[in-house]
Amino acid sequence: MSTQGQKVAVITGASQGIGAGLVDAYRKLGHAVVATSRTIAPADDAGIVTVQGDIADPATAERVVAAAVERFGRIDTLVNNAGIFVAKPFTDYTEDDYAAVTGINLAGFFRITQQALPRMLAQGGGHIVNITTSLVDNADSRVPSVLASLTKGGLQSATKSLAIEYAMRGIRVNAVSPGTIKTPMHPEEAHEALAGLHPVGRMGEPGDVVDAVVYLENAPFVTGEILHVDGGMSAGH
Repeated sequence: MSTQGQKVAVITGASQGIGAGLVDAYRKLGHAVVATSRTIAPADDAGIVTVQGDIADPATAERVVAAAVERFGRIDTLVNNAGIFVAKPFTDYTEDDYAAVTGINLAGFFRITQQALPRMLAQGGGHIVNITTSLVDNADSRVPSVLASLTKGGLQSATKSLAIEYAMRGIRVNAVSPGTIKTPMHPEEAHEALAGLHPVGRMGEPGDVVDAVVYLENAPFVTGEILHVDGGMSAGH
């Protein structure tokens, strides 16, 4: 069980890149963490519980929330970090692409957030952070990305909608909108081209996104915010 007063963060897509950075950051903040992804390994830290599963599967969301409640007794923060990005010309997207991207980016967010929110309400408050992409604000002809815009754009709108719905009940809802971040998702040989998509001329680091989430975690007057961490991408080109 958690020590009295210890906060608990649930992080999806937690095995590598930004997600793994978030697990470390929330442990440093003193939170216990429930970390989930399809391939996550058990942790050797008593303050971390790992749950393997596909976030697109509703059963995974139920298992993750149950693990948080059974092991630590509460959920204070949910970071919806799991996401996939498939860049193709619009008419090249397949049924499988559509199912995979909407399953993780939309259904995954929807189910686990719906499971976690009642816990937050019961304890008098909480914080939800969604990870989106700056392509939803500023489409780029070099990156055909309708499925990202459809799903992450929906997530961005849902962030504001949830923030307002729960503003009077102690639950804050924010998003971080990254540019392209150096994670295992992007092969080394693509880095130069990806750097060129950003007005500052370089890609971001996982820590840039993690720092933004930590800022939001410690910002009690901030809700409904879409915090761009994107090297100027959303401002223009």
